[in-house]
Amino acid sequence: MNSSQRTTAPQVPTARRVPLAVSITGWTLLVLSYLINAMDRQVFYPLLPDISAELGFSLSQGGLLATGFTLGIALAGLPAGYLVEKLPRKTVLVISVFFYSAGTLATPLASGFADMAVYRLIAGAGEGMQATALYAVVGSFFVLRRSFAFGVLGAVFGTGVFLGPLVGTAIAQDFGGWHTPFLFYGIAGLVLTVLIGLLVRRGVTDLDAGVVRGAEIPTDHVPSSPFNRNTAMLCLACIAGGLVFYGYLGLYPTYLRQQLHYTASEAALATSVVGAGAATSILTGWLADRFNPRTILLITYAGVAVSAWLVFNGSASHAWQYTWSFVLAVFVAGSLFTTLNATMQRAVRPHYVGRAAGMFVSFYYVAAAFSGLIFASLVGSLGWHGAALWQLTILPLATLIPLWFIDSRKLLDPRRDR
Repeated sequence: MNSSQRTTAPQVPTARRVPLAVSITGWTLLVLSYLINAMDRQVFYPLLPDISAELGFSLSQGGLLATGFTLGIALAGLPAGYLVEKLPRKTVLVISVFFYSAGTLATPLASGFADMAVYRLIAGAGEGMQATALYAVVGSFFVLRRSFAFGVLGAVFGTGVFLGPLVGTAIAQDFGGWHTPFLFYGIAGLVLTVLIGLLVRRGVTDLDAGVVRGAEIPTDHVPSSPFNRNTAMLCLACIAGGLVFYGYLGLYPTYLRQQLHYTASEAALATSVVGAGAATSILTGWLADRFNPRTILLITYAGVAVSAWLVFNGSASHAWQYTWSFVLAVFVAGSLFTTLNATMQRAVRPHYVGRAAGMFVSFYYVAAAFSGLIFASLVGSLGWHGAALWQLTILPLATLIPLWFIDSRKLLDPRRDR
């Protein structure tokens, strides 16, 4: 790695020996902020029918609000990717947690579709900044076990997905309706903003991804540009992943309540099961560190297509829906998100780790932003089964084509190169 490349990534700490207490404190707070992030974004889905009833939203408007906040995530991804290469990552993290917490606190103040959309976009932009910075931090700190580390982070997200709807609906039922959970999560985020600013050290957040055990990682086999064939194919897979996961996550509770006549609590439990499936990302991350990630992605997208078809074309029984929601989540939240995220960073040289994180966030979430609207429109013209067939089964099967053209020989593997 030459000196001109070094200037693009002004990482300050390069030593990997960080005091244990500093690491534990820092990672505890960062993980908690990501957990609140997940709980915050998931609580909207089971409360959507109540929000729509009070504010008069149509199915399409509700679907757009349910997933439209991810447009803020997408818009923040690429700019945040540049920022984490130019500014201390800790600074970006503090700003991002503040913004998503402020947007969450403002959500109950909405009086209609327009202002709620603005508040959701603000929260989404903060979440996008946080995700990009945090993914760069994780990819740099855990270079040798990057996929496993992303798997652990995915399990944390899954825990938030599981707890968010359950805690949120319980708070809503016991303490003043759908407004209260947003106040609870927003205040929790602001508290974490202060704690991260005071207690997290840059020795945790700003390590150089290109140095392991005091030596630079060989990168000659990896394309010099972050925009290469592998990242292009992965970006296409990110688009499909965002359309599938958030189309499903955003309107599945509505499908259960309107089509299968589940209660709000039953629909919330079905949504929370998705979080349990996401917890398997620890296993899939472990596998992606040991086997060809291209192979894992091919298996993952095929599994998404099959399990999604079974969710929307099988029995309406609770056992069937909970079981296949879990299986679908294993593939789409447990494997797809984790493996795509880590592989995108492996497809670029280490000084572009922030750029890779930004590409993943932007392409994944720009598709997610419109996934609810697209799914709702398909439901209107094709019904629930037809919409699920095209968006959740045929689309992931089509994504096997770009995944096939990933060149595994040009992916970074520090363990092999060391």
